[in-house]
Amino acid sequence: MATLSPIVRRALMYGTVLYSFPTITFRARSSCPTLRPYHGRLKSLTLNIQTPHKNVPKCSSIANTPSVPSSSKRMLEKSRAMTVDTIAYDLEDSVAPAQKAEARHNLRDILSQPRPQGIKELGVRINSVDTGMALDDLTEILKGEHLDAIMLPKTQSAADLHFLTDVIRHILPERHPTSPTQAGKGGKEPIKIIALIESAKAIQNLPEICRASPYLSGLVFAAEDFALDMSLTRTPALTEFLYARSAIATAARAAELPSIIDLVCTAYKGEQGLKTLEEECLNGKGMGFNGKQCIHPSQIEVCHKSFSPGEKEVEWAVRVVVADEKAERAGRGAWTLDGKMIDKPVVGKCHAVLARAKLCEVNTDAVREKWKDQEPE
Repeated sequence: MATLSPIVRRALMYGTVLYSFPTITFRARSSCPTLRPYHGRLKSLTLNIQTPHKNVPKCSSIANTPSVPSSSKRMLEKSRAMTVDTIAYDLEDSVAPAQKAEARHNLRDILSQPRPQGIKELGVRINSVDTGMALDDLTEILKGEHLDAIMLPKTQSAADLHFLTDVIRHILPERHPTSPTQAGKGGKEPIKIIALIESAKAIQNLPEICRASPYLSGLVFAAEDFALDMSLTRTPALTEFLYARSAIATAARAAELPSIIDLVCTAYKGEQGLKTLEEECLNGKGMGFNGKQCIHPSQIEVCHKSFSPGEKEVEWAVRVVVADEKAERAGRGAWTLDGKMIDKPVVGKCHAVLARAKLCEVNTDAVREKWKDQEPE
């Protein structure tokens, strides 16, 4: 059943609405808090068909996400030579207000050029809904042929994502069909949405945010903005972010979102900076994150290495999987390996490690050949 998105329902409360399937045309009064930034500029919204996440095309996890200011043509051109999972072209904080229009134009040109070979996904971080600039951002970047994902900063509630979804469906309906079952019929994958979690309100609203769009592909923790919102001081141990990070990772897993991106590491210079980065990566990986934001090209290699399964991790997983196959044939549900108890959850985790290792182009077949004689203890 089709249901109106919250932004349209709020328009019903605050303005004059004319309904003609499949569009809703409204004239909002300036008293509408959600629509105020767009008063007089957005003419129609398509219906938001609520659908579950399970049919969403899964993207590969994002091990590293460098951000590039769209106001710099030089940096935009240099970024095309990177080898990364996803690149985030920025229209938000790194672009001065007077340069927003030029940055949008630069970005449209970049997104219309042939796709770079070393970049899996081209994403854009637009301005937040409450700034009143998101509509201008979307109107321009949606003209780019190779746009894969939109990162929405300061996502406070499901209403922000509903607004984004409604605008995309109005401007570019073929890239954002009302149902994921229609995805890809036009030859292109739907545009993914990545929500940036930056406030206490967003943390409290995580369940509804994760259900807001069938094309929500991941969550990103913006620690510095969260610290500002909470009046926190960032420490090397990152304990002040423990609750927020745990909540984000747990909510994203519960919603089966493929990408869970951890906070920026502000240290990047010298050996100590890279050591700090590695420690943060491993800490985030241990909490359930599968990627990290990057602020400098020197961080990319460390992030790749940290979030990819290590040699010992792959070897252990292979040993467990091989031995479990033999234990299962022998009718053993639980057994031991190197003095450790192995049961179904442990085996499942090892299968997941090997699947991820294959995505990272690790030769798991060679490791399996090495341990083909592994027996359960």
